[in-house]
Amino acid sequence: MPVQFPDFRLGSVLATSFTGTLSERHGEPVERVPTPRRLVDWLEVYGLTVASCTAEQLELARELRESIHAAATAAALGDPLPASAVQVINDRSVQGRAAAVLTPEGERRWRLGPDSRVEDALGVIAADAVEIIAGERDGKLALCASPTCRAAFFDTSQSRTRRWCDMNTCGNRQKKARLQARRRGASGSAG
Repeated sequence: MPVQFPDFRLGSVLATSFTGTLSERHGEPVERVPTPRRLVDWLEVYGLTVASCTAEQLELARELRESIHAAATAAALGDPLPASAVQVINDRSVQGRAAAVLTPEGERRWRLGPDSRVEDALGVIAADAVEIIAGERDGKLALCASPTCRAAFFDTSQSRTRRWCDMNTCGNRQKKARLQARRRGASGSAG
């Protein structure tokens, strides 16, 4: 019987989607890339295809993920960026080999060469993190309002007032909890 892994939580911003490979950080954490093969699968979803991944490369990826999360969280809160997180992001960014290409729709995509390694894909993710944390993209970093999640996400809504990293998960969970609390309150006051 094949091993079942948690679904990926996909978003439109590469760097913050990458931090979402570990969710529910303040509850019962869910690791969405528990194996090297699973990281290869996640990278492929984002067009960063690599042939293989070692356990050591998975650890490099997790170190980058946690560094992006720490720096994005600090930026969202207006706190100083952690020096160690900045160092890891910068190191991964300069180590990668990828090319920016233009799609027929006029969008930029990253292309890895046929012999690309995980480090090349991590370089793309780190470069994306630099761009959003430095404020070079239209939007703002925010933290999910779910007390068990608190994921950093990039809010590109017109009002910049989004509260949830993902409305289909954290937002719905919070709405259901409020509805159940109201129902309990209503049934408690009726008795």
